[in-house]
Amino acid sequence: MEAVKNLKGIHPAAHTTVITPSKGWLSLNLREVWAYRELLGILAWRDVTVRYKQSIAGVGWAIFQPVMTALIFAVIFGKFAKLPSDGIPYPVYTYCALLPWNYFARSLGSASDSIVDSSHLVTKVYFPRLILPISKVFAGLIDFLIAFLILVGMMAWYKISPTWGLIYLPLFILMATLTALGIGLWFTALNVKYRDVRFLVPFISQVWMYASPVAYSISIVPENLKWLYSLNPMVGVIEGFRWALLGKAAPSYETMMIPMGIVSVLLVGGFYYFRRTEKMFADII
Repeated sequence: MEAVKNLKGIHPAAHTTVITPSKGWLSLNLREVWAYRELLGILAWRDVTVRYKQSIAGVGWAIFQPVMTALIFAVIFGKFAKLPSDGIPYPVYTYCALLPWNYFARSLGSASDSIVDSSHLVTKVYFPRLILPISKVFAGLIDFLIAFLILVGMMAWYKISPTWGLIYLPLFILMATLTALGIGLWFTALNVKYRDVRFLVPFISQVWMYASPVAYSISIVPENLKWLYSLNPMVGVIEGFRWALLGKAAPSYETMMIPMGIVSVLLVGGFYYFRRTEKMFADII
């Protein structure tokens, strides 16, 4: 105790943290997450470095997956099925959609496993548990930025210039981030108690991709069903990307506002559910 008292004259009580269960539905305590922002950055960077450690291709895997998927889609859906691409070269059209989709799917999967995969930390040291799923979502932005460079090259090759809507691109990236985080918070909390979630998330992601306009245009969806189709928040993200980067027609009001409302509900609900269940993580995990 004497050594602590003499540490630059700082009283020990100034560094004492009392851990108590959260009370009420309004106890998100996001200020604590901000106080641990340095740990958030360390965990996000660790995920990036570990992912490609001892890998021959390294960060090339961030490019290989979307490029190969875009090529397969271009042959099957573009050449054979001849699906419309709104006058835009099909490889660019589908790759532009795969960028936010891959980021969303990878972030969702990583966030869903974040608590279980870090059980050695959760059971031994205290820190805001929210940091774990948030760090997974942030880490995925590195792969997104690397793959984005390929899209820039493809647009230059096909002589496609972005529209003024490019200034809204960060908004659509934010929508993809919040969608992955909002759903990921639900799944990561459920995954602690029900390990079936780990097997369910990849299946949901696969089905979800075909329910999103990744390999096809939203124009093939009947007009009377578009409001229902827009309940999928990734519809607004993908259509926003194609508008901002490829000069496609601007998304309709319902295509943007409905997904934004859904994302807000998922995110707020996910935060509250996570905070209400995290007190049991260390006991169950």
